[in-house]
Amino acid sequence: MTDTDLPIRAATETAIAHGITPDRCDILQNSSTLVLRLTETLVARVVQDTSGPRQGTEWFARENAIARHLTENGAPVIPLHSDLPPGPHEHLGYPMNFWQFVTRIDAAPDPREIGRTLQQCHDVMSRFTEPLPHLAIITESLAILDERELFPPDTQQMLRNHLTQSIKALNRYPQQPLHGDAHMGNLMNTTRGLLWTDWEDTFSGPVEWDVASIIWNAQILEDDHAAVKKICDAYCEAGGAIDEEALHHSLIARAAVITVWYPILYPNPNEDRREKLQRRIEWLQQRAVI
Repeated sequence: MTDTDLPIRAATETAIAHGITPDRCDILQNSSTLVLRLTETLVARVVQDTSGPRQGTEWFARENAIARHLTENGAPVIPLHSDLPPGPHEHLGYPMNFWQFVTRIDAAPDPREIGRTLQQCHDVMSRFTEPLPHLAIITESLAILDERELFPPDTQQMLRNHLTQSIKALNRYPQQPLHGDAHMGNLMNTTRGLLWTDWEDTFSGPVEWDVASIIWNAQILEDDHAAVKKICDAYCEAGGAIDEEALHHSLIARAAVITVWYPILYPNPNEDRREKLQRRIEWLQQRAVI
């Protein structure tokens, strides 16, 4: 038996229980979340890390609610699959939900389309009325530092200081529902256009958090300031507004959050990941907390 056998069984048995017979089992992603294509149109996302910081189905329930709202209001997102109840589902101890398969294309996303589609999602999400946790991934990351020793003491304290200051700073700006983890890996260029996915981190906060999340690598690690400008300009031209001070605080908060999660998501990082982690830590160390 391989590590994926039980979560695959959980997904296939859940599909069968709802009248769908899987005719394939293509693994599209195998990490803390297992992504499986089970039929021509059906994709399952199964949480494999059942001992990680997030337990139960609360996160998936929020994801499903915001994904339904976005789909129903014409936002550029991958929709939940209509042949199953939205769930979230849980079987054999594995939380999961089910999505429509979309066909990825190889072309790199146009930075202006990234900004435009993000603003379109924000506009639709601003009318979402169900309660969402406030600054959730930031407060969650701070709690993780209190529970786990992930770094040397000085780095651990530096991250704790940045996150505490970020929460205070970001509370000063208007709040609304957000994607929560709006990086390039959660954006797919498809035959249907540019689509956003993976909404489990959705929370309430300033829109600049999502903007910072999508531009962080380009601005800090890649020095691709032309792409950053195109994304931000298109976001504003589509009707959004970016407060530069809120964006500054969001960039710092994003770096601290990703640093906290790195040892959890990548317990055995390759050289490239180790280098990026070190660059984030050094970047944060250069920004003193006042």
